[in-house]
Amino acid sequence: MIEEMRLRDLGVIAEATLPIGPGFTAITGETGAGKTMVVTGLGLLLGQRADSGAVRAGAAQATVDGVWIVPESGPVAERVREAGGDVEPLGDGRAELYVGRSISSEGRGRASVGGRTAPAGVLADLADELVVVHGQSDQLRLRTAAAQRDALDRFGGDVVQGALAAYREAYERWRAIDRELAGLTTERDARAREADDLRAQLTEIEQAAPQPGEDAELAARAERLANAEELRIAAATAHDALSGEGEQPDASSLLAEARRALERAHDPILEDLAGQVADLGYRASDLAASLAGYLADLDETGPHELAAVEERRSVLSGLIRANGTLDDAIALLDTGSARLAELDDDSERIERLTEERGAAASALDDAAAALTAARTAAAERLGAAVTAELHALAMPDATLTVSVTPGTESAAGRDDVAILLAPHVGADPRPVSRGASGGELSRVMLAIEVVIAAVDPVPTFVFDEVDAGIGGAAAIEVGRRLARLAHSSQVIAVTHLAQVAAFATNHLTVVKAGDGSVTASDVRRLDGSDREAEMARLLSGMPDSDAALTHARELLGLRAEVA
Repeated sequence: MIEEMRLRDLGVIAEATLPIGPGFTAITGETGAGKTMVVTGLGLLLGQRADSGAVRAGAAQATVDGVWIVPESGPVAERVREAGGDVEPLGDGRAELYVGRSISSEGRGRASVGGRTAPAGVLADLADELVVVHGQSDQLRLRTAAAQRDALDRFGGDVVQGALAAYREAYERWRAIDRELAGLTTERDARAREADDLRAQLTEIEQAAPQPGEDAELAARAERLANAEELRIAAATAHDALSGEGEQPDASSLLAEARRALERAHDPILEDLAGQVADLGYRASDLAASLAGYLADLDETGPHELAAVEERRSVLSGLIRANGTLDDAIALLDTGSARLAELDDDSERIERLTEERGAAASALDDAAAALTAARTAAAERLGAAVTAELHALAMPDATLTVSVTPGTESAAGRDDVAILLAPHVGADPRPVSRGASGGELSRVMLAIEVVIAAVDPVPTFVFDEVDAGIGGAAAIEVGRRLARLAHSSQVIAVTHLAQVAAFATNHLTVVKAGDGSVTASDVRRLDGSDREAEMARLLSGMPDSDAALTHARELLGLRAEVA
């Protein structure tokens, strides 16, 4: 609930503090004193669009601050913390939440939630959890079929909510399966082409049977074969220089002669060097043998070997062009096989999903039927309860019905819900927004809220002249219903009728100052004789009239009936 609200430079209000608190608060005052600015200020705190025209003439900006009492934990506190703010615990499971809104005369706005600047959208999110507003321009908040269906679902309580939850679960499952199946069916031809291409690609790789690094080895082999004669001359020359098979002195012979010369010297140092020369001789012999083997391999190379190597390289080049690298081609044998198995499984998956979709559709039909049945039963009870309220609100011949008919399937069910009103005997039921006059519509909306609040309370209701167009006994019944609504919710009503204000537990009045402005001292909580005088003014325009005061006291006595 809202505990207190402070307004500054909003409309005709220069400064005002409104102590509200629990129960039923009535706000009265002379025409033009600024009563509706209270609702405007509350709207700003609830994230409604800011209008720079609401800034008081001559002021730079208008500000509204409010203190809410909210649960210390739950959706409201969680949303505040998400926005970077916080609530102030009171120690009894409740907490204070400070919110604010300002708007400059140039149209710039600013909002704060829980001590931190926040977008106005955060205030709107909180409003969904905290308040229902009925203003003179908001009487038709149940104009849309969706809003009327939501009102019925609120009234239906756990039975309807449970059926709705079961339906939504079945609906989401059916939609998920249907989307997957539609995707598979739509992409079936493309996936079939992908499977054929992949199968051909894997066959080509399998037939080629490439080995890791084979392309590099073949490149080196081709290079050697292409230069075989030059390689043979180089190897033969080196072999002759090492082995002594040529006419020139060879390295092996020269090394052997050097070793013998050193060994004949009989000097320890030279003998050690002779050993090193001997090692060089052995190494020269080994190199000569390796060169002989290399020459033998070259001699065994046939004229067709280079062609065979180039042909193999051509095969591998095709794989590399198709796959990027030879390693990628080899890897595709593993990954491609898994992908091919997945693609080949499409027909089987389509068949399985078709069966699953059929089962899901059947379950959805059952859930939709259960939801319709629950709504239909709740609609009968809601229509009867609201009709009874309307009879008590001086509409004795009115009948309200709630129809539940087949509609377009959505996440909310397959039902169209319409609230219909027959204001007189013999009148055809018509949509409530077209079947009632302004005064009747106010009472219909109040009756619906009273009935729904009995099973699904809203923290705070705000009514801006919900009593417009009525008076007398009907106004007394409106006040009585607002008082009853205040048993489960906080109720704030801007009214011009004493019959309504009489039932308030908290009466505030907005009074014009001499110059037409409103100051902080001009918003007062009324008790005792002051309240009686205000009631008399509302009744007759004469706060000192003995007859009006007597009538005012009589009306105030009615409040005890609903205490």
